[in-house]
Amino acid sequence: MVQITGAGGDMDKIGLFVDVQNIYYTTRDTYQRTFDYRSFWQRLSKTGDLVIATAYATSRGDIGQQKFQAALRHIGFNVRLKPFVQRGDGSAKGDWDVGITLDIIEHAPKLDRVVLLSGDGDFDLLLDKVRAVYGAQVEVYGVAALTAKALIDAADVFHPIDQSMLV
Repeated sequence: MVQITGAGGDMDKIGLFVDVQNIYYTTRDTYQRTFDYRSFWQRLSKTGDLVIATAYATSRGDIGQQKFQAALRHIGFNVRLKPFVQRGDGSAKGDWDVGITLDIIEHAPKLDRVVLLSGDGDFDLLLDKVRAVYGAQVEVYGVAALTAKALIDAADVFHPIDQSMLV
């Protein structure tokens, strides 16, 4: 078993934060497949102590989404939901950028590693702050072709999501 250790030889304390909509659409659009959350959880948990794991999603209330959300909970994720809002002009609203940011800022002081699954460049300033203020290592997982360069540059480590991480 591979272990990444922090100060004092203890297992790293890891916080995992997943922008579910971003990961869903980028893996679907690039690979026509979905992300394998179960194997990812298993692999990441071997590298440290997963002290918080939150998946942020929108909810339309359909049965398929409810089953997916239940599966995430069964794996061990705290699932936070925001209602999906369809605007009159056909556009939609339901992103979690502010919620993800607030949760990472809240938990970062207690973490050695912050792991973000997203390709959204809006998180670059957040990652810069987490590293500078809290000294946590920041890792990003995203589909390379659809991950903002600013986000890749802000991460200590960028892990491209490839076919081996999909169902």
